[in-house]
Amino acid sequence: MSGSADGPAGPGARLRLRRRAAFRRPTRAMRRGLSQLICAIAGLLLGMVAPMVAVGPQVEAGRVVSLLFTIGFGVISLVSIIYSMLFLVVQFSASTFTPRLGLFRDEPIVWRTFAFTVGVFVFCVTSGLTIGVGPSVSAFVPVTAMVLALVAIVFMRTLQMKAFDSIQLGHSLTAIATRAHLLFDELYVQPYVQPAGAVGDPHPETAGATGATAVPWSGAAVVLQQFDVPALVGAAREHDCTIAFRVAPGTTLSRGVELAGVSAGGLSEERLRGALLTGVERTFDQDPELPFRLLADIALRALSPAVNDPATAVDALDRLEDLLTRLAGRELDIGRFHDDAGRLRVTIPVPGWEQFVRTSVDDVVFAAAGSPMALRRMRDLLRGLAERAPEGRRGVVRDRLRWVERTGEERYPLVWTAPGGGYGHGDVG
Repeated sequence: MSGSADGPAGPGARLRLRRRAAFRRPTRAMRRGLSQLICAIAGLLLGMVAPMVAVGPQVEAGRVVSLLFTIGFGVISLVSIIYSMLFLVVQFSASTFTPRLGLFRDEPIVWRTFAFTVGVFVFCVTSGLTIGVGPSVSAFVPVTAMVLALVAIVFMRTLQMKAFDSIQLGHSLTAIATRAHLLFDELYVQPYVQPAGAVGDPHPETAGATGATAVPWSGAAVVLQQFDVPALVGAAREHDCTIAFRVAPGTTLSRGVELAGVSAGGLSEERLRGALLTGVERTFDQDPELPFRLLADIALRALSPAVNDPATAVDALDRLEDLLTRLAGRELDIGRFHDDAGRLRVTIPVPGWEQFVRTSVDDVVFAAAGSPMALRRMRDLLRGLAERAPEGRRGVVRDRLRWVERTGEERYPLVWTAPGGGYGHGDVG
């Protein structure tokens, strides 16, 4: 969706800034490392200052030192428990739901607990060494150590409850949907308006500069996770060029894949790569198709002959219907970014309505053909979506609804009941 050039403070400029902010480089990994460093430094400083406090009753220093080392090494053992829980929960989610589900691993409580226990350990060891062989020390030191240990236990209990939630189907589905809602609210901020004379959504992924120079990917195979759009817009403005990316977040980049087409201006691959975040797996941050992929994977695994759990597939379809309905009335063409003068600088391929429907429905429809429960739920999903979606987006939904209706009547004639209204058999043609 193009932003209009209506001045630096106009609504078009504000919309561009909001959309561009959703495509910024993340700082989560840096925040994790920074939180651990801050807690370690705080523990070090507190451990050096606390023994100097002279207020309150005095306690024998030797006993306090023993207590501090006991608490310190006892609390640091929680780190091994954290990693054990990480391993078990991630392994359970991968084998039960989908191997692409890493929500618990990314939970802030996991890394905050780790950082806090490191801080408590550093405090206890530093305090013990600072006290040394002195005759006595203020009771403030052991009281502080015990309070910090209790806080660490509270963190650990919260972490355990979060781990328990992460192996429950309902909590996992809710977590996926919640992350999707937050992402959609950041990316898709305008309502959908059907272009006059258009049959469906435009295809911004084909947009690009005519006669652009192809920039291939020359590195090892990685997953494209995020774009730093402000940096890309700045680079394009600096070289007076247009960058048309050929890949979207979630794409696996292998050697030789065309990364982007760059118009006259000559941006190098190194400059482009500096504005990209890559990794080994897809993330939620700029990948709106990932929630649909995860929910579809859960439904497919539940419908597999080895699991045969159609009720779980129905739960996943409930969430898929919610996400599709949420996007049905929103403008999805958000892949064009302009500079402050309103000139198009960067285009990124983004999924359109048909791609969202295809990811959510197509594979699951074939798997659901063996389960009347799942097939009926798929019929209800498609019928409701066809009723609520704008007219320009109903075609792809009706095509799949017709297939579901035919399959249900052919395979389950005794239990398949055509709906009395809406888009039942004979109403979808």
